[in-house]
Amino acid sequence: MPLQATQTDAVARMYARSLYELADAKGGRAKVEEIASELEEILEIARSNGAFSEFLASRSLSATAREGSLGRIFKGRVTDLTLNFLLVLNEKGRIGSLATIVAAFDSILQDKFGRVEVDVYTASPLSPDAAAGLRTRLGKTLGKEVVLHPYTEPAMIGGVKFRIGDQLVDGSVATRLRQVQERIGSSGAAEIRARISRIIEGE
Repeated sequence: MPLQATQTDAVARMYARSLYELADAKGGRAKVEEIASELEEILEIARSNGAFSEFLASRSLSATAREGSLGRIFKGRVTDLTLNFLLVLNEKGRIGSLATIVAAFDSILQDKFGRVEVDVYTASPLSPDAAAGLRTRLGKTLGKEVVLHPYTEPAMIGGVKFRIGDQLVDGSVATRLRQVQERIGSSGAAEIRARISRIIEGE
């Protein structure tokens, strides 16, 4: 529901803003980016590990029980600021919204540092040189520092897709073939029949 989504986003921005201000006060841009990197790594673990994702999102696990586990998992592996932030989210019952909060945090970084996160999907892995060239071209086009996240999607066959925020720019071969197929399916048969008629009448 729109109202609920707006409220959730507002809460996420509030936590993200607080974290940004704390990190900025402790070490400026370097500390802010360090925290962003640690949070993204934590999210990546959650994406790839169903048990850890369930551990974060579970409503049946008490905050006290989760707190001890968070300490054992991350103590000495992330900065104190990141760990304390996770503990605060856990205490407030917001740890399950970590992905939304991290997205809000990234949005703040993009605004502050003039950068933009771009997910790029290709059929085969990008070489370091290709990724660097693509990053440079995107930076010139968008007028911002580009942080590139490359992903491989073999089903694309070829071409490239970009996701910038909630916008998807799809230039994949698979998509173009599908569009051609859809055009043929919707209008191709009629065009073929008309062409046959013209040929017959011309004869």
